[in-house]
Amino acid sequence: MGIRRIAAAVIGAALLYWGYRQFGWPGVAAVAGGLVLWMLLHFTRLMTVMQRAARRPIGHVDSAVMLNSRLHAGLPLVGVIGLARALGELMSSEGEQPEVYRWTDPGGASVQARFAHGKLLDWGFQRPEADAPTER
Repeated sequence: MGIRRIAAAVIGAALLYWGYRQFGWPGVAAVAGGLVLWMLLHFTRLMTVMQRAARRPIGHVDSAVMLNSRLHAGLPLVGVIGLARALGELMSSEGEQPEVYRWTDPGGASVQARFAHGKLLDWGFQRPEADAPTER
């Protein structure tokens, strides 16, 4: 369990305690309602991203150049899937860390990204090999 999850649980418990101390059981109900709303917003965002990705072929992106320009270190895998609007093609062995995914556009350009524990470490952009010029 990551430090962020532990911190979120501790903050949630502290908010529930604060609600009880300030307003009694109605305060607990109000804080619990706010926490449930927050969790539902995140769940809805995740489901929207995954529904969009389900409609596209795995590893396909409209423009690898645009995807490359919008990436930054630390971006979660769900965020990259949302930008690409497609699941990435898994290039590493399943369960291996770091995970490597690739997205390719119709022109043959691709973005290959490495993720450690769901966070973007680094990425590379590769253009298709230019065909040899023909003599006339």
